[in-house]
Amino acid sequence: MAIGPSWDFCAYSLWWLCWLSWEIQLELLFRRVRILSFPRNLINARDTRKGLAAAFRMWSEVSPFSFREVPRHIDSDLKIGFYSINHTDCLESLIHHCFDGTTGELAHAFFPPNGEIHFDDHEYWILGNTRFSWKKGVWLTDLVHVAAHEIGHALGLMHSLNPNALMHINATLTGKKTISQDEVWGIHRLYGCRDRLFMCPSWARKGFCETRRKLMKKHCPSTCDFCYKFPFPTVPPTLPPPRTKTKTVSEGRNVTFRCGQKIIHKKGKVYWYKDKELLEYSYPGYLSLNDDHMSIIANAINEGTYTCIVKKKERILTTYSWRIRLRH
Repeated sequence: MAIGPSWDFCAYSLWWLCWLSWEIQLELLFRRVRILSFPRNLINARDTRKGLAAAFRMWSEVSPFSFREVPRHIDSDLKIGFYSINHTDCLESLIHHCFDGTTGELAHAFFPPNGEIHFDDHEYWILGNTRFSWKKGVWLTDLVHVAAHEIGHALGLMHSLNPNALMHINATLTGKKTISQDEVWGIHRLYGCRDRLFMCPSWARKGFCETRRKLMKKHCPSTCDFCYKFPFPTVPPTLPPPRTKTKTVSEGRNVTFRCGQKIIHKKGKVYWYKDKELLEYSYPGYLSLNDDHMSIIANAINEGTYTCIVKKKERILTTYSWRIRLRH
């Protein structure tokens, strides 16, 4: 499932940050959905609409958006189509290549404000789990799963390195079909979040933010202050680092930290922290974890103190720390 931005508006890795200032305007986008063409293999138009609606419903439950289909002659914010190998401008595009027939690339999407999702019409789309059909000799591909992944791109999310994420580049192979907490965090960072039920204040007074966290995260994130919580636990470093290096860098610069390779080779395990919060996953456009080193894109969100701790069982072998500030 390939994805890439239009190079006209931002650097690839900083795309979503460039659009943070457009939050109010973007609240009006991606509500009207237009289906320009339907698949020819197996699945009919009725089931196609049903599958796409289920995929959009997954995102409407965790974002400020609601989606509805409009007729083809009505202007829309998001356009969906099933296309053959050579379609639209794929021959000229450096980002979205032409489709390759069955299997391979299943679909691709464009970041806002383009608002298009293209599906490969040579695939055998179904409602249900992706599986191989011995009778037909082809792979049957879950439309809901792929559509939900591509909608995430159309809303502004890049691929995730978290193997449990719907937005993982190989999500169809891993079988992950639910929107993970880090993807919810990403959508909330882009567009804000809102409570979906009028009962939220009452539930919060009853202590549901602590006792029924799953329910409240889904329906009452704003009331419980879950909107911008990182999807990993807060675990402060065991010991403060002996010294902290301060780096003042220009916005947009890629900054890499390295955490004592010689020590790591002694079978130590590396733990990374930002402002005393444990980092467990990479976040495209935010940070990239690679065991003994970590990279970030310098921006307002990424300012702060980064620490690595190398431990062998409970014994700390070494610590390093860096403070990142933007050059104004």
